Parts: sequence; structure tokens; C-alpha cells
Amino acid sequence: MKNAVVTGAARGIGYAAAEKLLAAGHRVVLVDLSDRVEESARVLSRDHARAVQADIRDQAQVKALMQRVADEFGTVDIVVNVAGTAHRDSFEETTLEHWYADVDTNMTGTFLMCQAAVFPYMKRQGSGRIVNIASVSGKVGGIGPVYDDGSGGRTGIAYAASKAGVINMTRWIAKEVGKWGITCNAVLPGPILTDMTKGHAYDLSALPVKRWGTPQDVAEAVEFLSRDSSSFITGTCLHVDGGLVMA
Repeated sequence: MKNAVVTGAARGIGYAAAEKLLAAGHRVVLVDLSDRVEESARVLSRDHARAVQADIRDQAQVKALMQRVADEFGTVDIVVNVAGTAHRDSFEETTLEHWYADVDTNMTGTFLMCQAAVFPYMKRQGSGRIVNIASVSGKVGGIGPVYDDGSGGRTGIAYAASKAGVINMTRWIAKEVGKWGITCNAVLPGPILTDMTKGHAYDLSALPVKRWGTPQDVAEAVEFLSRDSSSFITGTCLHVDGGLVMA
């Protein structure tokens, strides 16, 4: 049994990832800014799930979270960074407030979680698995159609830029931490049906696999990259997108 920390775990992909890791036999600490995370942990398990309400943009809260996991369970073995925001403003209408909201959560929060897990816990124990949830938007500049009037729901510039940052941050960290027995990989979802994507237009007919993805599809990839058997896989981007992006 290993100890996993999953952010953004109150719902959606984070909840599905926590559920999958629990099913694989791990203890899981569900982390979210929302107080709904308490109920999510109760629904999943009374024995091996814990809930922590925390803001991953706050370095002090992130360090306290990792210290709590280490104090209670002894090790920090798996960290899955799911928490994120996605504004869909046009280029012209993107405000600094929305820019910082996406960048601070998606990129800075992920950085703080990775740093606090590695130093000192994963480095000291000589092992660890970090899985960052990026997006194919970070490769192709946003997905979803854009019509002449600017509508269509393409993920905005701040989201795409922040997820591109997560992709390269993942690769950078992988090169740094491999010598300590730690791997760092990214999962890149495409059109996944969650609260974040409901009501937005995606041309699923253009996909080789012509359906919405599910949070469980992403969770399967997360669990695979969290295994001991994935120890020779690091710095990779695993697309879970129905074939939308093949590069």
C-alpha cells in the first residue's frame, strides 16, 4: 500500500483518479479548495481516504499538506496534480484577473506541489511518482471550435499557455529527479466530459474514437503511471484524447 495525494479531488478527473488509486490498494489524500472534498472522501472510503481542504496556490498550505501526509503515513509516494481552472475568454477579452487565475492554479500550484513532494520526502526515500494533468490544449493552442462571432468555447489563452507550461515543467522535473528514483509524467486529456466542458462545442465526429472521454479514462492513465512497473517511464506526455492529437 502506497500513499497518494490527489489535488482537485472533490469532483471530475481528480475524484476519478482518487477512486482508481483507492481501488488499486493505496491510501489517498483528497485535496481540494472546496469543502465538498470531505463528502467525496466519505463516499469513496471510510478507511483509506482522507480529505484536506487546501489552496495549492499557497506555498505554506502545500508544505503543511505534505508534512501532514508524511507525519500520518510515513511516506509521500504518489502525487497527482489535477486541480485547475479554465477560462474561455476571447484573446481581446482576457483580463489579467483571469490570466492569473489559470496560471496560478494550473502552473504555479502544480510547481508548488511537485517541489514540496520531492523536497524532502521523495528524495529522502529514494522513490516517488508524480503525475501532472496537463491538456492537449497546451500542445495545439486550445481545442474546441471558434466561430466568426468569437463563440464556440475554445479553451482560452491563459489555460492553453499554463498547460503548455505544465508539459515543459514535467519534462524539466523528470530530468532533475530521476537520479533519486522519482518519475514525473504528464497526462494530456482531450475532450473529457466534466463540469468544466459541459455546454461547450466539440466536434467529436473528427475524432478517431468518436465519443466524449470520461474522467475514468484519464484515471486509468494516472494509475498506470503511478505503478512501480512504470519506473522506466518519465518525462512523457500520455494523450487521453480519442486520437485528437497524434504527436
